[in-house]
Amino acid sequence: MKELGAILDRFAEALRCPAVVWSQPEPNAPLVAEHGQPQTPLPQGALAWPATAIPAEVLTDDGIVVMASLPGPKRAVIALGPTDAPTRQLHAYAAFLAPVIAHFFQSALEVEHAAWELALRYEEINLLYTTSEILGRTVSLEEATRRILNEICETVGARRAAILVHDRVTDTLQVVTALGFDAEDAIPIASSDPNAVSARVFREQRALLVDEGEMPCEAERTYRRGMLLSVPILWTNPGSSTGLPLGVVNLSERRKGETFSAGDEKLVFSIATQIGTAIQNTRLVRASVAQQRLQQEMQLAHDLQMKLLPNVESVSPEATVAARVAPADSVGGDFYHLFRLGGGRTGILIGDVSSHGYRAALIMALAMSAAAIHAQVTEAPADMLNRMRTSLQDELSSTEMFISMFYAVIDPRAGRIRYANSGHPHAFIVRSNGAAERLAALDPPLGMQAARPSEAEQTWKAEDDLLVLFTDGLSDARDRFDRKLGEQRLLDTVREARDERPTTVVDRVFSVVQSHTVGTPRRDDLTLVVART
Repeated sequence: MKELGAILDRFAEALRCPAVVWSQPEPNAPLVAEHGQPQTPLPQGALAWPATAIPAEVLTDDGIVVMASLPGPKRAVIALGPTDAPTRQLHAYAAFLAPVIAHFFQSALEVEHAAWELALRYEEINLLYTTSEILGRTVSLEEATRRILNEICETVGARRAAILVHDRVTDTLQVVTALGFDAEDAIPIASSDPNAVSARVFREQRALLVDEGEMPCEAERTYRRGMLLSVPILWTNPGSSTGLPLGVVNLSERRKGETFSAGDEKLVFSIATQIGTAIQNTRLVRASVAQQRLQQEMQLAHDLQMKLLPNVESVSPEATVAARVAPADSVGGDFYHLFRLGGGRTGILIGDVSSHGYRAALIMALAMSAAAIHAQVTEAPADMLNRMRTSLQDELSSTEMFISMFYAVIDPRAGRIRYANSGHPHAFIVRSNGAAERLAALDPPLGMQAARPSEAEQTWKAEDDLLVLFTDGLSDARDRFDRKLGEQRLLDTVREARDERPTTVVDRVFSVVQSHTVGTPRRDDLTLVVART
């Protein structure tokens, strides 16, 4: 408050008017000059507080002094004069200074109150700071809770304590850290247990002080000696007004037989909130690590599945092939295969396993392996698909899945293409004049019938004709208004680019699909195979 004294001194010098703050420490006590430099003592009649009318004009031996009370709880007045200035001028000075001085007193009172509160809550602040340091420096949650429990017991004076955390799988409260007994000796407590104090605190999310003998529970016997203080461990989501219960802190056997106070309960509750944040953060980190590991594994599965698909150069120079597979998930059920069959012939296979994801990917891997074996020992496409049906029937039956499959053998020397089509709708020959001839499905998908697939034949003109095979993920691709791209638009794109290399045709088609579906999630696997001999 030195600043206030300096202000009053400057005021007196500037206006040649003494300004003094007088206060009364106790009722009926004399007024004391607290700030400023009094020029004359106040007469005895002015010392009776609050008998003097405020504001008041008091006659002293040296002249008139104007006194005005100061707002606020402090018993104080501002006295101005004596001076040569008119009395009304002194009243104006008093009206100006009174709220300013009152503001100084209020600020000083708040600082004093804050210092008192800080001293009163020193233990709580110190423990909270220590807890924050422990949680900030410790990686292991188990180690952190053990050190925090020791700090709590040291501060509150408890010899026996436990931190119980809720296990969501078993719906039980389990002791993870203990003081005064072995945590392994503690029995898990069902969160619905009507007799356990811990379970009740966990359910109701409020602290309990329980005397010895009250609410006895065998599972809590190891950590109950005398009065028990049980406080919930909560995590409060910033976006929610309610807390998520995570566990309980139990303290008992206080030193010197003292009872726990409301202050102890408040202190432990503050620490329990920090523990709750640490527990939730640990769970989120573990979940994030698990999610990252899953993503890595799925990426690895994607890479492995893509490596199962053949290199399009494997059928050169007899055929020029371009192909692309884009799973809806990391892995999918679409696939293709290419075979050099001798005599200038090329075998081309495309398949689409019902559904997508891991189950479809497993069936796809089995189909790829079976096709690699059967294509080399069969001449007729129908025999090839029949052998595929026999090899996969057990897996398709047990998984209740099926495969649409198209297999063609192109023989440029004979000028023909022989094919078998089991339920695959999108197989075409695009001729030199742009006409698209559908190689229609002759049989249901593999897994839906036990009969041998049929076979058909078409003419094939080398260097002119283009074999185009794709799965329904391309034609069914949706835009943000849920409109399909459609088979016709795909075929129009192929026609426009049919004179280009097959790789260019594939790029054009996928560019059209990308433009159509921008901003929408992929619903199905996408596969396209384009071949020319």
